[in-house]
Amino acid sequence: MPLLKDKDRDLLKDKLAKELAAPVKLILFTQGLEGETCHIASQLAEEVAALSAKIELVTYNFAVDKEPVERYKIDKIPALVIEGDKDYGLRYYGVPSGYEFTSLLEDIVDVSRRANRLSPKTKEALQKVANPVHIQVFVTPT
Repeated sequence: MPLLKDKDRDLLKDKLAKELAAPVKLILFTQGLEGETCHIASQLAEEVAALSAKIELVTYNFAVDKEPVERYKIDKIPALVIEGDKDYGLRYYGVPSGYEFTSLLEDIVDVSRRANRLSPKTKEALQKVANPVHIQVFVTPT
């Protein structure tokens, strides 16, 4: 049974057809034995990738595919990386559902455009950050 309803899928296809500029790669790290969360994340990634020919899905087994796990610094599963012409450091751990699903789609669009929608004032403030920053946002299903 699909996670996305037919009506929602059609709306998302139209949105992505209008907004995606360049190809995007979704890189999923999962493991078949890890149960329902990995299964749902896999199904969601497949359904999102099917919305546009500009979205490619690559899946790795967290326990077996050590080189990509290390390259992308994945430390838990399920994990989803959004990559464009480079790795922008975007990671989703767990299942991006609810409000996080909207964030996932917006991140896919931003990566496709190779730009973000931050205000000039925010971009200017970020230029002043001298050291690397590791930001994590924790959410609970709603």
